[in-house]
Amino acid sequence: MSLSNLMHLHFTAAEMNSIQGAIGTIQGILNSKSRNLSPEERRKFGRVREQNKLFINKVRDFRSHQPGLSSPDVDWQEFEADYQDRNFLEQVLSDLSTLSEMAGDAKILHDFDVYKAALTDYDYTKYKRGTDSLGYDNKYNELSQFFQSGGSPRRDDAPDAGTDAAG
Repeated sequence: MSLSNLMHLHFTAAEMNSIQGAIGTIQGILNSKSRNLSPEERRKFGRVREQNKLFINKVRDFRSHQPGLSSPDVDWQEFEADYQDRNFLEQVLSDLSTLSEMAGDAKILHDFDVYKAALTDYDYTKYKRGTDSLGYDNKYNELSQFFQSGGSPRRDDAPDAGTDAAG
């Protein structure tokens, strides 16, 4: 398998706009239904673990099948609405996680492709600089600053593993 042009499937402008529009729609809906928690609030409220999910499900099951045993101090309509929303959001988070992984994998391949192409161009620049062709000295000097070894790029055929995923 060739290690160049690993990702040759490209987005059209319409596809990019469609994805951005869909993300904007999701953000708009979530903004109207959520609030940002402070780190203190995140620690205070925490997350419901599996054992507690089972407990919640059992209380709901009792409410459904034996409502006379339910506390009158609980707003059961709110309980059910919260229950439905938390289940929906759990699925949304799972779907978004899958989408994030898909986008991340595609980005990794595109990153690799452009890095390899940039290295090829850098090698060409070094070659042309050696032939005393005009303009290549300046280009070489500008590009060589990215390599600590004084002008030779790292040859592990991969972009820097330390770069962030958003970069």
